[in-house]
Amino acid sequence: MYAIVRHYRTDAGSVRDMVRQVDAEFADRIPEQVGSLLYTAVDTGEGAAMTITLFADAESATRSEAMVTQVQRSLAERFGVDETTVHRGEVMVSRAAAAVAAPVRFAGTVS
Repeated sequence: MYAIVRHYRTDAGSVRDMVRQVDAEFADRIPEQVGSLLYTAVDTGEGAAMTITLFADAESATRSEAMVTQVQRSLAERFGVDETTVHRGEVMVSRAAAAVAAPVRFAGTVS
């Protein structure tokens, strides 16, 4: 497996709106469209967020870049989102409970 962790910055008030849009527009179709095994968006506080995306291999991650760029442009235009850091690498150890497979929907309670 291969992981990409992306960090983003936006206005603190925009994180809530941005996550709502990601959940409504992108989250359900991201795995199918980019070939990921897992997609997770996390509010890290103070106008920052990150995404964690897992792929079967590095080649699948590379193929996802065009779609990711389109999503990022859309979010940048609407919410002023800037990607600040990207980390990529092979997953060395992984364990997951069955609950990981259940979708988490935005409930409007982002801190």
